[in-house]
Amino acid sequence: MAVSSPLRDCQAWKDAGLPLSTASNEACKLFDAILTQYVKWTNDKSLGGIEGCLSKLKAADPNFAMGHAISNGLVLVGAGSSVSLDKELDLAVKTMVDISKTQPLTPREQLHVSAVETFAQGNFPKACDLWEEILRDHPTDMLALKFAHSTYFHLGYQEQMRDSVARVYPFWKPHLPLSSYVKGIYSFGLMETNFYDQAEKLAKEALSINPTDAWSVHTMAHIHEMRAEVKAGLEFMQRTETHWKDGDMLAGHNYWHWALYLIEKGEYEAALTIYDEHILPRLQASGSMLDIVDSCSMLYRLQMEGVSVSQRWQDVLPITRPHSRDHVLLFNDAHFLMASLGAGDHATTRELLTSLQEVSESPGENCQHLLAREVGLPLCQALVEAESGNPDCALELLLPIRYRIVQLGGSNAQRDVFNQLLLHAALNCTSSVHRNVARSLLMERDALKPNSPLTERLIGKAAATHLMQ
Repeated sequence: MAVSSPLRDCQAWKDAGLPLSTASNEACKLFDAILTQYVKWTNDKSLGGIEGCLSKLKAADPNFAMGHAISNGLVLVGAGSSVSLDKELDLAVKTMVDISKTQPLTPREQLHVSAVETFAQGNFPKACDLWEEILRDHPTDMLALKFAHSTYFHLGYQEQMRDSVARVYPFWKPHLPLSSYVKGIYSFGLMETNFYDQAEKLAKEALSINPTDAWSVHTMAHIHEMRAEVKAGLEFMQRTETHWKDGDMLAGHNYWHWALYLIEKGEYEAALTIYDEHILPRLQASGSMLDIVDSCSMLYRLQMEGVSVSQRWQDVLPITRPHSRDHVLLFNDAHFLMASLGAGDHATTRELLTSLQEVSESPGENCQHLLAREVGLPLCQALVEAESGNPDCALELLLPIRYRIVQLGGSNAQRDVFNQLLLHAALNCTSSVHRNVARSLLMERDALKPNSPLTERLIGKAAATHLMQ
């Protein structure tokens, strides 16, 4: 069991080879407190929570450039807002840049400021390049590692997400603060690139040191999901629940994984119970993007399985509707659209599609807007066609982009909702031209993920309509 390290003051950061340009020991310790909670995916009440620490940090040293970098970076990388949507955030980023020009920062700190500024401009790949430049010289810079990891995730850069950690992993010796959490971060990248055995080994090592490491729990949930190990997955979640259920930033997502196993088994009422008792309440309390995506994805998967979700979309819509014009991440846009379609809110659906079309026509250097025309819009249009009872149209929109949807980001497990959308469209097609598409897709899915009860159900459905011949 790991023992918590004391929060680092100015000298401790300097001793670690990561000096911070502030004379305030309090600011340095608060920076460490924020970083620690970010890595652990939890608001630690004993530290005052992330928001509380951010407020105290600004008071301790209003001109602390790295304080501004972590504050702005957390908002931006969290993908809940952008400088074009939030004028206060826009001003905060400009203030950060201005402060950086008036102080003799270290080259590492200047790169941090530049990376956050570049992310704010929508150029996620360039921001990652800057964080990687930091990591080459400072492999134990956890903030650079985490921001890069999260951004690679948003970009669907799976190999980069893995290799970024591989390059620095040997430098994270056991005595370093937060070192065990690097195992979980590395494990996730390995899992997303199908190195399941190595991923499992590292996640278990991390959990043996810190059983409350919610991210490593989450990686184990993914491994069981991708291997269709439903029984083992359910047993793991039940066995470890007490360790991760109070980790407020990731607990809802771990319950989502639990519910996926139940949907896989066809135990829909049990899945809805988890939704009602754990996933929706967390969404309503947090309004976070991760909780929004989880709720929309789960309800949509259940609907595709033919399950009535009653009025649950009406609970989600008030939280998603204000984000209809955000277009921070196309992955999120698709999930907001699921909510407006599910709730039958045609005006919000039109607003989302029209504004997405608009940003696609003048994308600038925003990587998401650049991708909207070729991938984001066809995917959103496919969701509309499927909802409108036009499976053939949905299929024709999805087939050409199916191998590009990874560029929208998210995990393999999260993006599987789009694979299932394609499958259901194929199963419901009426055109003879598309007759054998469902058979081909089901054979492919069965080969990649054998022993999946969900796949077996779909194969049975196809066989019943003679589509497997």
